[in-house]
Amino acid sequence: MAENCSHDCSSCGENCSSRDKKSLLKKPHQMSDIKKVIAVVSGKGGVGKSMTCALLAAAAQNSGKVTAVMDADITGPSIPRMFGVTERATGSENGILPVVTEGGVQVISMNVLLENEADPVVWRGSLISGTVLQFWTDVIWTGVDVMFIDMPPGTGDVPLTVFQSIPIDGVIVVTTPQDLVGMIVQKAVNMAQMMNIPILGVVENMSYIKCPDCGRKISVFGESSVDAIAMENGIPAVAKLPIDPELTKAADGGRIEELQNNPLSDFLNKITKKLK
Repeated sequence: MAENCSHDCSSCGENCSSRDKKSLLKKPHQMSDIKKVIAVVSGKGGVGKSMTCALLAAAAQNSGKVTAVMDADITGPSIPRMFGVTERATGSENGILPVVTEGGVQVISMNVLLENEADPVVWRGSLISGTVLQFWTDVIWTGVDVMFIDMPPGTGDVPLTVFQSIPIDGVIVVTTPQDLVGMIVQKAVNMAQMMNIPILGVVENMSYIKCPDCGRKISVFGESSVDAIAMENGIPAVAKLPIDPELTKAADGGRIEELQNNPLSDFLNKITKKLK
């Protein structure tokens, strides 16, 4: 038992002997069917975590897997915009129904519940965490092969709630090349390891830009640190995303599913093999 234990495991991240990890897991809605759950995390905001999550979901759906995205970033949701989703979620006496993108991805997000997507969510942490948990327990997810959870940045209330309450099969960590970001990402890696959740891979976003004239790769934000982070932590899969105006344009325009060459398709194949 940890020193100064409050005996409330739901708000504690300690890995003490008195904790029964399975006892904290919440069952999904009784009508839901979800095979695998992957959390996409980052140590700080602004590194392209939601973009990575959307690309992975689009690649999974395109490969024939029934795919879902739970947008757990309650105060800064962006997943619906990337998929071009404008309709609101519906429900029945049985539960909440996720919206479905044109490509077939099931999505739940705070922005599909608000009357106006620009309305701010000014809530305290406990209410935000409770809402994320309801996305798991009250939403009816149908025949999902793989669900991606777009986590808020950092290692606070929501990541702790998700890691303790939802059976996560693996984590993907998103970073950028700067040394400072690499240090902060290490915190996310350490948190996953503390919770005994396997890290499937790491994605370095904004890794480089390709010169349109000569094709040379230019490291705008410094030399890559992703290989060192992966090696140090025994992370098996690595991907490097370039700064690509076309990719940004597709995300901003709600056309993430229309990309002809998804840059994370090969990475997805590598990490899904680890789940079998």
